[in-house]
Amino acid sequence: MAVVHLSGPVFAALADGDLAAASAVAPVPLPPGFADPGWAAVWGMRAAQVAADPAVAAWVTGAVRDLDSGLVVGRAGFHGPPDRGMVEIGYAVLPEHRRRGYARAALAALLDRSHREPDVRVVRLSIAPHNTASQAVARPFGFRVVGEQVDEVDGPEVVYERDA
Repeated sequence: MAVVHLSGPVFAALADGDLAAASAVAPVPLPPGFADPGWAAVWGMRAAQVAADPAVAAWVTGAVRDLDSGLVVGRAGFHGPPDRGMVEIGYAVLPEHRRRGYARAALAALLDRSHREPDVRVVRLSIAPHNTASQAVARPFGFRVVGEQVDEVDGPEVVYERDA
């Protein structure tokens, strides 16, 4: 499993729901699920971040690729580069690829990267209270509840943190 970085043009095309344009410039074949309207807000945020600072592309949401099959099975990455020693991780696996360990593998890879980054001291996850699958993914990695918040897009979330 690998998290493959995407570029500003890919994010912009996905935010517009244009899978053909995104696929034309993406480093890996993108599945139809990447054009799901439910994912457009994430792509729009990432497009704006990368437009403001192209270096951010190395940190934010990428494509989760199964190296054995070559299939892109989801998305994962940080919400941005370290901010005051903290990074937040986000991940989502396409429905047809769930329950195969991809989310856990993506989280492990991103935790490994955060551990190697000298500017990262704390890693955060924000998970909806009813999302028991994501809670189960995070549990073995030693995250602890540190609070709650209401996200503009996702609604109520429980905030988890752990040392990098």
